Amino acid sequence: MTGGTPAPREGGAALTGQGTGDVARGETGEGASSREEAALPRHEVTFTQQGMWVTEQAVKVGTAYHMPLLVHLRGELDTGALLAACAAVVDRHPMLRGVVAEVDDELRLVPGAEIPVRRAPGSPSGSPDGPPTGSPDGPPTGSPDGPPTGSPTDFPTGFPTGSPDVEGTAGVDAAVREEILREFDLEHGPLARFTLFETGPGRHLLVFVAHHLIFDGQSKDILVRDLAAFYNGERPPPLPEIDHGRSERDRVAAMLPAAKEFWAPRWRDPGETVLLGRALRSRRAGEGRVLRLTADPSVPGLTRFEVLLAALHVLLSGYGNAEVTTAVDLSTRPAEAADHIGLFVNELPVASVPSPEATFREFATGLRAELRQIYRFRQVPLTRAMPRIRPHAALVPVSVSYRTRHEADPVFTGLDASVEWTVFNHAVRGALHLQCVDGPGGLTISLRHDPEAVPDAPRVADDLRLLLERATHDPDLPLKEILNEILE
Repeated sequence: MTGGTPAPREGGAALTGQGTGDVARGETGEGASSREEAALPRHEVTFTQQGMWVTEQAVKVGTAYHMPLLVHLRGELDTGALLAACAAVVDRHPMLRGVVAEVDDELRLVPGAEIPVRRAPGSPSGSPDGPPTGSPDGPPTGSPDGPPTGSPTDFPTGFPTGSPDVEGTAGVDAAVREEILREFDLEHGPLARFTLFETGPGRHLLVFVAHHLIFDGQSKDILVRDLAAFYNGERPPPLPEIDHGRSERDRVAAMLPAAKEFWAPRWRDPGETVLLGRALRSRRAGEGRVLRLTADPSVPGLTRFEVLLAALHVLLSGYGNAEVTTAVDLSTRPAEAADHIGLFVNELPVASVPSPEATFREFATGLRAELRQIYRFRQVPLTRAMPRIRPHAALVPVSVSYRTRHEADPVFTGLDASVEWTVFNHAVRGALHLQCVDGPGGLTISLRHDPEAVPDAPRVADDLRLLLERATHDPDLPLKEILNEILE
């Protein structure tokens, strides 16, 4: 994705707030509108954006595409500087202001409504000892070798009850849930929002929520990094303007014939996946629950992602699936977009036939080879290679997203800051989804599930943890021995 046009101007964003709290404000009226038009030309959407937009029109997805992020800040916060930093991030990344619209019978990214950057009115007070204890997806609290940490959340995918003005942890939780669950106006925008809560003396919580149409997992790192830089008085280097949709279409067109040939013998409708005696067929999005666990899936010669995916496939085979198919989210972010916020993800299927006689290392090595073949076509959406696939919120009932974070959380000068990277959005795509973040503190797995389809999720989480422990301790054990141990 290349572009030779000048970079968008850095500086104060043309933002107005919504609500009654303190708000970062900028230009309004025709001046702001023309500036937004210049900042976000009517670029083509990417194939993933197109597919997601079509899915939103065709089926109910609730909050499955909401991507929340929480930043806890302790110390003497300069509130004005933080709100200004939020506005500067929006100004730096025009994608945050975008919406998808039909223009001349084509889907285009166009400027949407102004993004609210606000301080919540009547922010409740919480415990002075730490973050809200009931936050939607707080950091794991158990040890890596104990039972899965956390417990299923129990919030509906609608507006929660409770007032944000109620003091105490419950008030904070209710307010945060409301921000996460509040619907986006896909037609007019905005598709992102910042809200700052004061949770106690010297304690604040910044809640950011974006729609997946304009944001992906790596965008979280970029957003927090740039936010910290602006708060610290630094100015990140300008970003070149890139027409992501156009350049993607050029790449996909070149790969499409080979991709069709590759997927023709591999893809068929996945049908059902058996999980603890239940047949999973769900590829919809709906109300979800979450369990969290930590792991250290390290086997020499394999990546941690490959070990985790192999363990999941082995576990599913142990549940009675002779052929296993899961979906994985793969990054399509090109080098020139390394610092750009946006949606650079493609969901593709990975199939295997685990042999009980094979060792875990042998099976995982074979799966690694299949992944390497799939990676050659990571840029090509399956719906382009296999155009008769109907839109679903999930490609198959069981899926995995895995992101590696190499750096520690960014530093906000004068503050003790921590970030919750895998905040639960109270929904799930398909029956079971593993959202994984592998960072400096280890691998955290957020096991999101449909409570009706997977009522035994704690058992699944425990089985996966035990299988990972056994396989990584002795990867040369046959699969049948590992499964006999953990499923006895």
